[in-house]
Amino acid sequence: MTVNRREFLAALSVAAAAGIGVVAATGALAQSPLTAAVNPYRRLLILVELKGANDGLNTFVPYADSAYYGLRPTIGIKRDQVLQLNERFGLHPALDLLMPMWSKGELAAVTGLGYPQPNLSHFRSIEIWDTASNANDYLAEGWLARAFAAVAPPKSFVADGIAVGGGDLGPLANGSRALSIASTEAFMRQAKLADPHGRASNKALQHILRLEGEAQNAALNLDPKVTLKTEFPTHAFGQQAKTAMQVVAASPGVAALRVGLGSFDTHQGQPGTQQTLLKQLAEGIHAIRQACLELGRWQDTTIVTYCEFGRRAKENQSNGTDHGTANTQFVIGGGVKGGLYGSHPSLTQLSGDGNLIFTTDYRALYGTLLTQWWGFGAAQSEKVLAGKYAPLPLFA
Repeated sequence: MTVNRREFLAALSVAAAAGIGVVAATGALAQSPLTAAVNPYRRLLILVELKGANDGLNTFVPYADSAYYGLRPTIGIKRDQVLQLNERFGLHPALDLLMPMWSKGELAAVTGLGYPQPNLSHFRSIEIWDTASNANDYLAEGWLARAFAAVAPPKSFVADGIAVGGGDLGPLANGSRALSIASTEAFMRQAKLADPHGRASNKALQHILRLEGEAQNAALNLDPKVTLKTEFPTHAFGQQAKTAMQVVAASPGVAALRVGLGSFDTHQGQPGTQQTLLKQLAEGIHAIRQACLELGRWQDTTIVTYCEFGRRAKENQSNGTDHGTANTQFVIGGGVKGGLYGSHPSLTQLSGDGNLIFTTDYRALYGTLLTQWWGFGAAQSEKVLAGKYAPLPLFA
């Protein structure tokens, strides 16, 4: 489909109004220079949002706990199907492509993640996770946007962060150099329509034209001749993974990428839906790993899953699970110290509404990425996250 410049400008104007455009910019977060001679963003972070809230109990399965099968007599993963990680926990059988990463010490599971006074609204809870806020705080900037304002990625990078798949910027929202793209081909095609010499007296139009120029500059920094030998799955998540790795391969650099998969909102018919989605998740992560190995980037790449909340401990009457609280997330990469982290919530001591009680604040994971992966100072991390959270020993 042909897109003319008027349509491209219209898309930018809508994006600017919503804060989710091809490039979202704000003067609120002025970037500071790098605090170290060595670029901390030589290490890449890839966030995978499990949209709609993945059921952690059927993903990271406490198969040795009889209470698990008591709560889930129908949809619980049978013990002989679980991919055992140790004598207590295992993975959903659809995640078999992750098992070699576990064996190599490249896969970590961080369990019991949540926050006080959990909110069970999809919209509000993902906003909390994206902004690293307390339940009752409303912040305009994503946590990565604040991180990049505190310690700026190199200007030579194609962008600070890129949300692949289009739509909202999530943890990159309202950062100074953040892109939202559906695919590298579409982005480069549309950016050619930009007019870097555009002028206007109206401030709103000035802003749109500036975004247009920045989009074109970013596109010019992507080398269309670079190709990958790695084969990617043909499903939507596999193609997002492909786009993300094309950016890594064809650009001078990027600090963070966000891809997404879903919907995991399995109020009914959970077994089939989750089986399909987790298989796609494993296939996409496997392809990202292969591409990183091809590019020589696996040791300096970390993949982290996240979502707005977990699911209710007890199955419902529709072969599904309702909105819950604490959850388990994966951290995967060549530099990851694989293993199990955090304390798994009790399945017999639930909250008054039948939900798991979190044991580790989710911001401890973010703080670990800032300090242990990117090398932020403790004070810098505390400023970004508006609090002090003990890091997890996820990296050697």
